[in-house]
Amino acid sequence: MAVKTIRHISDPVLRRKTKRVLKIDKSVLQLVEDMMDTLEQSDGAGLAAPQIGLSLRVAVLWMPEQEPFAIINPEVVKRIGEREVEEGCLSLPGYQGKIKRAVSVTVKCLDIEGKPLRIRAKELLAQALEHEIDHLNGILFTDHLESPDKLYKLEPKPAEQSTEENTKTSPVIGGTNHSGQESTHAV
Repeated sequence: MAVKTIRHISDPVLRRKTKRVLKIDKSVLQLVEDMMDTLEQSDGAGLAAPQIGLSLRVAVLWMPEQEPFAIINPEVVKRIGEREVEEGCLSLPGYQGKIKRAVSVTVKCLDIEGKPLRIRAKELLAQALEHEIDHLNGILFTDHLESPDKLYKLEPKPAEQSTEENTKTSPVIGGTNHSGQESTHAV
């Protein structure tokens, strides 16, 4: 298990547009494995390679009650509708904001075996896909805020206040954790 350090919002790697993966080799497979381990440890819904310091077009997602999966060289090819959502990010722990996201998206990418994949997604998965693909383009969810007052600090729940000092509250985007229990998720 290789859990990597998640880069925070001030890290310049998060503002760089990532490079396409030209070949899915051992290093890419290891990257995906490390990202999955990191995502599982953080209890997030998604993680993009720049969030662990690598400027490659790779992201992993782990939606409630679904198997985790990786997307390589993803791009949104269609967006339908618009809705306001509460969103957070593992790179900005303890904060969330209200932003606009599509109701549904279609994403084309490669799977971990290099096969072309088209994902049609709604609601939480659509939001997570847009969020992670934004990361791959050097865009943070805070760039979508209409005004600074749409970003706010989460207050720890009473049970969390008594846990270790370095425990962080994850921004909410809804759902359950990987064990099926109710929880909050950050992407």
